[in-house]
Amino acid sequence: MRPFDYVSPTATKQVPDLLGKSWGEVEVLAGGSDLLSLMKDEVTTPKRLVNIKHVTELHGVAIAKDQLTIGTLTTLAEIAADKTVQLLYPTLAAAAGDAASPQIRNVATLGGNLCQRPRCWYFRSGHGLLAQTSDGKSMVLQGDNRYHAILGNDGPAYFVSPSTVAPILIAYGAKVQLFGPKGAREVSAEKFFVIPKTAQEREHDLRPDEIVTGIVLPGKRAPDLRTGRYEVRQKEAFDWPYATAAVALNMNGSTVQSARIVMGHVAPIPWVSVEAAQVLTGKAVTQATADQAAQAAVAKAKSLGHNAQKIHLARVAVKRAILAAAGGAA
Repeated sequence: MRPFDYVSPTATKQVPDLLGKSWGEVEVLAGGSDLLSLMKDEVTTPKRLVNIKHVTELHGVAIAKDQLTIGTLTTLAEIAADKTVQLLYPTLAAAAGDAASPQIRNVATLGGNLCQRPRCWYFRSGHGLLAQTSDGKSMVLQGDNRYHAILGNDGPAYFVSPSTVAPILIAYGAKVQLFGPKGAREVSAEKFFVIPKTAQEREHDLRPDEIVTGIVLPGKRAPDLRTGRYEVRQKEAFDWPYATAAVALNMNGSTVQSARIVMGHVAPIPWVSVEAAQVLTGKAVTQATADQAAQAAVAKAKSLGHNAQKIHLARVAVKRAILAAAGGAA
């Protein structure tokens, strides 16, 4: 590991001045479960590390003015165990409690889960975010791409968004809070994730001199909202999923008034399927309508050569998440 400066601010307002003007100069240390691995492998070599663990205002779950706020330093284990989150957003609690392993959940933070870098093995081996050869050709298309994107994969990005909690946060309509030199701003969780077009860009709507301070959700339970999620992975223990799906259904009796269907680990961003939502709207959820919606969700999916199985697995995940939502409590 290369030498670096180390600073520990104690207030949010101190952080932007400590960050860099371009990516790679400075990294933010929260839980560190991802960052330290990247630094050890020299995928990232920051000149300064900004430890935000002592910024206590970024920690915890709170309700005020009909808003539920979860601080960026709140660990996944704390989110999963929080009684308020369990009551208002049970599927978020379930997603946080199912992520990674108990050891990682006890240190991994909400902000870190949202901002973690892709698990693409080309990127992790030091070949860059877009993994291109010197002549501009994609190493992903020429090599082993069994875990890569099946949607949003027209290039040059082929990795998949790795966040465990992002799909359900998007389905719930969460907003991400950010803070930088110009003050605070909010962006919808859906718009927080972007597909980079060049190697100099990142996968998030986050500037080099900004940090995520938390997420915001409505502070009241929606009585007609039903949610569900489903993951497909090789083993129940710690593993990266092939595909996930998160579903939020606004119901009028047994009829779907509106739907949000979000897939994870299938595209460079959490993928919102408008097509699947349209299939469900105005109908009751049955095995047949759930299957039709799932088919619509992957209708535009395409294999990169070695990942055709992910199309089937994503369809299964969407169908089972819809059925889980229709049969479960809010």
